[in-house]
Amino acid sequence: MLEKFRFLTAGESHGKCLTAIIEGLPAGLGIDVEFINSELKRRQQGYGRGGRMKIESDTVEITSGVRFGKTLGSPLTLIIYNKDFENWQKIMSVKAEDETDEKSFSTYRPGHADYAGSVKYNQKDLRNILERSSARKTAIEVAVGAVAKLLLKHYGIEWHSEILQIGKGKNEEEFHSEIDSAKSVGDTLGGKFEVVYENLPIGLGSHVHWDRCLDGKVAQAVMSIPAIKSVSFGNGEFGYEIPGSKFHDEMFLKDGKIVRKTNNAGGVEGGMTNGEPLVVRAVMKPIPTLKTPLNTVDSSNMTETTAHFERSDTCAVEACAVVAEARIACVLANEIMLMYPSDFLTDKV
Repeated sequence: MLEKFRFLTAGESHGKCLTAIIEGLPAGLGIDVEFINSELKRRQQGYGRGGRMKIESDTVEITSGVRFGKTLGSPLTLIIYNKDFENWQKIMSVKAEDETDEKSFSTYRPGHADYAGSVKYNQKDLRNILERSSARKTAIEVAVGAVAKLLLKHYGIEWHSEILQIGKGKNEEEFHSEIDSAKSVGDTLGGKFEVVYENLPIGLGSHVHWDRCLDGKVAQAVMSIPAIKSVSFGNGEFGYEIPGSKFHDEMFLKDGKIVRKTNNAGGVEGGMTNGEPLVVRAVMKPIPTLKTPLNTVDSSNMTETTAHFERSDTCAVEACAVVAEARIACVLANEIMLMYPSDFLTDKV
């Protein structure tokens, strides 16, 4: 099925820049660069972030598709420059004559893309896998998601996210304590978060084909974020322990309108939005790059050793929630444009 809101991203963690091209936006959408940059700043925040966030101050540059603050209907290009590239210019050079083994490594990091990626792409230098598999690429995805959010705003759609748990902690004070304890021993922590989108029209998605189900699209978008290991909707993760008589959201009438007292389905029934808030929960595993490295194998000589360490975070669950907001926004923007197709921005519905 042809998608309306499409985008591609490019760029490496320590390369010159991160780039995205967005296709399919209607003409006339107001583009607020300050809003996009505020979303990028949100991604950089959170207790437990590492040294890279002290180097980068992500801001977006728009190089096509916008004139005088509004979209033209043509492809929109976003660029985020990596400040740390100043220290990596030769290491990440595109020129053959600059080839160097500086910053190369051959020891796999358990839990990362190093091993499978090196086999798939026949790479001996694991730097060639790390650079694109790094979560740094989510910066440009947040910028794309911010553009999608601007479209959703036009239709009165709202959103928020919340951290539910980090390690064993279930409130902010416990979050910080858990992260501090992990950092003190060179370990990392994951956690659980929730993203909610409200005021969605009924019927986004479809039941007629598996690849048009909204929950399937959202799950894929969130699941493919680096380090995400599970995705659920509403109270779906506990559905196995709740009988149907209590799980399904009963329907009542109030002033001639259908209302519900619960939202265990998380706003999706039969692959379509049902008028209730879309509630998506996800679990992020601990970051696999540890200061106290795990046992692994050195691919250069096939000997046992300890894993490579690359500058990293202790915990990035808060940032991951922002990335999930962005990914979901892109899915919803596409569905909105499929429901209300137009080459120019129409009035609010």
